[in-house]
Amino acid sequence: MNWNKYNESLVKRGEVLLDFDVIDNWYSELEKMNKGKEGRKFVYPDSFIKLLGYMRAYFHLPYRQTEGVVRKHTSNTLPSVPDYSNISRRINRLDIKINDGYKSSLQHDDYFVIAIDSTGIKVSNRGEWIRHKWNVKRGYLKIHVAVDIKKKRILSLDVTSEQVHDGKVLPQLIDDITIKQNKVIDTAIMDGSYDSNKNFQLLSFRGINPAIKVRKNSRCKNTNHYLRNKTVKMQRKNSLQQWKDSVSYGQRWIAETVFSCIKRMFGEYVTAIRFENMIKEMILKASLYNWFQSITIR
Repeated sequence: MNWNKYNESLVKRGEVLLDFDVIDNWYSELEKMNKGKEGRKFVYPDSFIKLLGYMRAYFHLPYRQTEGVVRKHTSNTLPSVPDYSNISRRINRLDIKINDGYKSSLQHDDYFVIAIDSTGIKVSNRGEWIRHKWNVKRGYLKIHVAVDIKKKRILSLDVTSEQVHDGKVLPQLIDDITIKQNKVIDTAIMDGSYDSNKNFQLLSFRGINPAIKVRKNSRCKNTNHYLRNKTVKMQRKNSLQQWKDSVSYGQRWIAETVFSCIKRMFGEYVTAIRFENMIKEMILKASLYNWFQSITIR
């Protein structure tokens, strides 16, 4: 690893969070956004609002403090400064994609080996003691991701309630990458919560090698998909460790590393109240994480 370049790439993370170069394209972007628009015209370009969303997420700023930061540091350079309610409304209406920051670099990758996993995110920042004392019922969001194990970037993300089983979300993650993004997946690594005939069938149909740890009580059956039977045989005939080595199952930890990074960067909770805004918040955070990864040199 080149530590000098790595350190410099970490410094650049701070630069992009306070990069107000969007001002240079302020009027041209607004002209495109307002072309053919009926009703009230946009006053602030989407790129500027997205920057405020990134800054707010990373520094854990409430909307009012976000307005204060903008007012203090850009009042002499911006045509006008948005108030906190305008910032909130526009951020929640942004059409943000998790791969906004690295689309161009992904075009050079022919195929991907991905790790798929999920984690819980609190929907309240209250401490566990307060939650227990006052019997707070608000639970968790479930964040499901497919991660490129080579570059540690999130390729697909889905947000559900805590009641949704992991295996049910796999089709959305896979279709998002293979159909919407038109990318090729070589291998998908995941734990036993994704073990089902439907998921083996889906991966086979998409031409993806399944690296799924089947349940301990699994048996070969005529009703099973042939790839599931093959996996059951391999994990039973050979040792489980041999199977893990053959499919590089240990690389599944990269998905857990991504979760750890996101929680350390942005906290283990969301600040939004409405479910649709919670989804927007997590997509924005994942987008910023990917942006950071795209400028990090190791």
